[in-house]
Order: sequence, then structure tokens, then C-alpha cells
Amino acid sequence: MPATAPVLNREDLARRGDEAYTQQIRPRLRPEDEGKFVAVDVGSGAFEVDADDHAAVSRLHQRVPGAQVWLVRVGYPATHTLRHGR
Repeated sequence: MPATAPVLNREDLARRGDEAYTQQIRPRLRPEDEGKFVAVDVGSGAFEVDADDHAAVSRLHQRVPGAQVWLVRVGYPATHTLRHGR
């Protein structure tokens, strides 16, 4: 069984996730990926893209068990927005 990477703290996870997305993944995305979610395993650089955040993360975990996931929404500064109820 392969050794697992140590669990990263939030700051390191965010830094590595943003670096992987900006440098390796974003240049490979297509215009039709705008608004979709990208789940990135910060350890391996593996990623999944889907319109549904849960589906992207689930597929990534199937491919990379134990993945340390960073979630990004293509073209948005945040993955989700908080809305005040009416």
C-alpha cells in the first residue's frame, strides 16, 4: 500500500490548490468550462471538471483515494455565494 501524504493545513492546501489550478489546469480548460467546478488533488495534480461540485469531487475521490481536494469554480472568485433569504 502506498504511503499517504501528510494532511495539509488550510493555508497550505489553498496555496497548493491555487498554484496547481493557475499553472497547470486553467490553461487546459475550454471556454465551455466557464462556471463549472474543478476538483483538484493537491498532491498529484489530478483533477475533475463538472457542472456539479459534488460529482467532480466524487469522481476525483474514486480515481485518487485519499485525495486532498481544493475546489475552484472556473471564472469565479469563489466557489459558492451566500445569499440572504427573502
